[in-house]
This record gives sequence, C-alpha cells and structure tokens, in this order.
Amino acid sequence: MSAEANAAPATAWSPLRLDVFRALFLAATISNIGTWMHEVGAAWLMTSLTTSPLLVALLGTASSLPLFLFALPAGAIGDLVDKRKYLLFTQTWMTVVAGVLGVVTLFGWMTPWLLLSLTSALGIGVAMNQPVWQAIVPEIVPREELAKAITLSGVSLNLARAIGPAVAGLILAATSPGVVFLLNAASFVAVVFVLYRWERIPTDSGLPAEHAGSAVRAGLRYLRHAPDFQAVLMRTGLFVVSASAVWALLPLVGRQSLGLDSLGYGLLVGALGTGAVLMAMVLPRVRARLSVDQLVWIATAAFALVAFTLAFVHVAPLVYLAMALAGAAWISTMSSFNVAAQLTSASWVRSRALAAYSIAFQGGLALGSALWGTVASRFGIGTALAIAGVGLLVGLAVSRGYPLTGREDRDLSPSMHWPQPLLVPEARPSDGPVLVVIEYFVSPENAVPFLDAVHEMERVRRRDGGMEWSVYQDAADHTRYVETFLAESWTEHLRQHHRVTMADREIERRIRSFCIEGRPGRVLHLLHVRPPEKKPT
Repeated sequence: MSAEANAAPATAWSPLRLDVFRALFLAATISNIGTWMHEVGAAWLMTSLTTSPLLVALLGTASSLPLFLFALPAGAIGDLVDKRKYLLFTQTWMTVVAGVLGVVTLFGWMTPWLLLSLTSALGIGVAMNQPVWQAIVPEIVPREELAKAITLSGVSLNLARAIGPAVAGLILAATSPGVVFLLNAASFVAVVFVLYRWERIPTDSGLPAEHAGSAVRAGLRYLRHAPDFQAVLMRTGLFVVSASAVWALLPLVGRQSLGLDSLGYGLLVGALGTGAVLMAMVLPRVRARLSVDQLVWIATAAFALVAFTLAFVHVAPLVYLAMALAGAAWISTMSSFNVAAQLTSASWVRSRALAAYSIAFQGGLALGSALWGTVASRFGIGTALAIAGVGLLVGLAVSRGYPLTGREDRDLSPSMHWPQPLLVPEARPSDGPVLVVIEYFVSPENAVPFLDAVHEMERVRRRDGGMEWSVYQDAADHTRYVETFLAESWTEHLRQHHRVTMADREIERRIRSFCIEGRPGRVLHLLHVRPPEKKPT
C-alpha cells in the first residue's frame, strides 16, 4: 500500500485501499447481486407454483438448513486445507447448481419440491463456503480495520439487496425466473476469477495433517471452553429466530397483503437493502457513541417495530419505509455479532468458530422460517408477524445475561512463545497420552491471588486440548505447586504450542508475577509407558 494511502484518514471505506480486499469486495458484490436476484426469483416462482404459506416459508428452511448441518465440518476442513483452493471448489459448486436451476426452470420442469431440493443444494454450497470466506478476512486486513471490513462486507450484501431485487423484478416482468437463475450462475464467475488470481501465502506448522474428525472435535472443545464466543452464539440465536419471520413471510406480505407485482416486490426488498447501505455509512460514528450492547438493543427494538408494522399496516409507502428501517436494524445487529465472533475466536480455529456462528445464524433462520410459516398457515400472516415482534422484545430481556461488551479487545493471535520440548529418539509423535507438569514456587502471602490466576488456565488448557487438568500443592514444601494436564498424544501437545494466544500469554505472565523470584520451576513432559510385550515361550 502506498504512503499516501497509509497517511489518508481512516474512514468507513478505508479497507478498500487494500488491493486484495478491494478485489474480493467488488467480486462479492457482483455475486451478492446475483444471489439476491435468485432470492426474489425463487420466492416469486414458488408463489406462482403454490399458494401454501408453509411451502413458501420452507424456501428459507431449504436454504438455511444445509448450513446448520454442514457448516462445522466445512469449517474444520477449511482450517486444515488451503483456503483459496477450497473456496474455488465451493464457488464452482454453486455455479453449477445455479445453472441447473436456470435450465430446469426455462424448460418448464420445475415443481415446488424440486425448487426446494435445488435450493437446498445451493444452500450446501453456501454452507461449505461461508465459514471459510469469513475466516479469510483477518488474513487480508489488519486487526484495527477488521470491524470496518466486516461492515463493508455487510454493505456489499445490502447494496446487492438494494440492487438485485429491483433488477430481478424487471427481468421477471420481461422474461422468467429461469433467466434470473442463469444470471446468478454467471455472477459466481467474478469471485472465481479473483480467487484464482489471489496469491495467498499458506502457513505450515510443520506438524502432521490433522484429520477432519479430530478437527471437528477440537472445534467443539474450543466452543465449550470459550464463554465470550458462547455469548455471541446465544445472542445471535435469540435475535434471528424471531427476526426470521420478516424474511420468511415478506413474499406473502408483498403479494397478498399489499397486492404488489414482481417489480413492486423487488423494490420492497430493495428498500431493505437501501436502508442497510445508508446505515453502514454512519455505523462507525454510531459505534463511537454507543456500546455494542446498546447498539444491538436499539436495533432489535427497531426490528420488532418493523414486524408489528408488517403485521398491522397495509399501506405500501409506510411498509417501504419500515423495510428501510429493517435494513438499518439488520446490518447494525448482524455486523455487531459478526465482529464479536471474529474477535473472540483464535486464528487456529477461526473457520470452525465462524461455522458455529453461521450455524446459530442459519439454524435460527431455518427454524424460524418453518415456525413462522406454520403459525401463518394456522393463524394468519399478521398474527405470525405480531408474535415474532413480541419474541424479539422477549429476547432482549433474556439477552441481559449474555453481554457482548466483554473481552473482544483481547489479542487471540498465536504467541508461539512456548519452547519446543525435546523428544527422545525412541518416542514417536503418536505416543501418548502425555502428562505435562508445570512447577511453580509461590510465597504464602501470594498463594490466594496465585491460585485465582492459575485456575484461569484450566479453561485455556481444556480449550486447546488438555484433559484432566489439576493443581497440587507439595505437602513437604508449601511454596511448591504443580499444574498438571494430559494431552492425547505427543503430536496433540505440539498442536497446543501453536494454539496458545497472546491473551493466554498475559495470563501466564500474571501467574509468574506471583512466583518467588529466582525460582522459575520446571516444565516436565511425561510419556505414558506400557508394559513390554512378552515373548512367546
């Protein structure tokens, strides 16, 4: 980057000065326009094929459920392989499926269930792609630009939401949904081109490749012992399940409640995108004045107001304004959740952690779409939207126990400060389990704060793969303490060396600050031994 770019004042658009991010942003915007054209085309086609509110709402389930099922394995694979090559595969998958959708529709072979099946296949591509796509953002922008880069990714999506539906409406009025689907297939080519030209530098830990099953278990273990990330997942789920009613029932609101044609419906969805883009321009200044929790609270209340408006107001201009407000509220909440998810996940597990975030998000959409479609089928569209609005307000009360303002400022990049342990020639990387013993010498007056600090390490050790963690005091020397934990194998312990973060290093420094000066203690690595094999007599 040039000196002029470095000297330029930081703005909401400053990540676009980075060449790779700018190219990916533009390609993603083109692809997102195609995606939103597809969303409108699929929704309009389904309302042409059936009048069932449940089948229309199940479109949301069909696109969201695959991510719920496949995102975590996809994230595990994404953490193990070259992310660039992996994304090239997923983008090609989506290109092919979108092309099949277009051809089948143009030949008049489409049915409601076939549309749901092909939408699900496209959703599988999204499930494989999304966690890894999100995980490459910290690779191409510096940490201080991460929040802006994520917001700009939301701008890309919502700019597409403003443009794509309107374009789709015009195409639907002039041709058919099949043309819309083929244009969506063509839009993926832009992303493939940029990924092909991206000269990503892969990292090599020097360790044997981790198996996908082991990587999934490591990801789940990390989530179990990462309370800050758990709060993000809970808040996302609480919001999305109720907010999904707007997405699931909007086609029926446009067609049945407002009597809109395809162009009018496209403009209705476009109003939402316009509101999101306008909000994105001022979001950095809003974040400077409000905490993350305050911003999410206000935006959630605004989205509840939108749900009530769609439920009880049938005047088109007012609904258009409500959708613009929905877009502003949506990008405020989702960018806040996404930034929090990125900043509370360590780099070694980021694809898997963001897969879990995507599961909470898309799983909430899938569950909510089916739920609100069922409620609308039995009690009416307005009743379903009103209940969803109440659900958003109830979610605000529940979310008080899961604050987002905690510790997103911690540095979770690898510290690589543990010295490489020596392995005797007779031992093998697969040998284990390994008992790690860390020795501390602490004066009696520092015992209480030392124990408070060292017990913080239990979560860290277990998160990174440690088992059966404990702290002991020497009965013969009350100044001597030992921390112990097990690693599954020697290789798994070496992986722990790569998983320790800068934030963990600060905890270790605090623990050492309570130790007696000049008595650092030892670190022992004890390999499990088995009885020798007996020779047959």
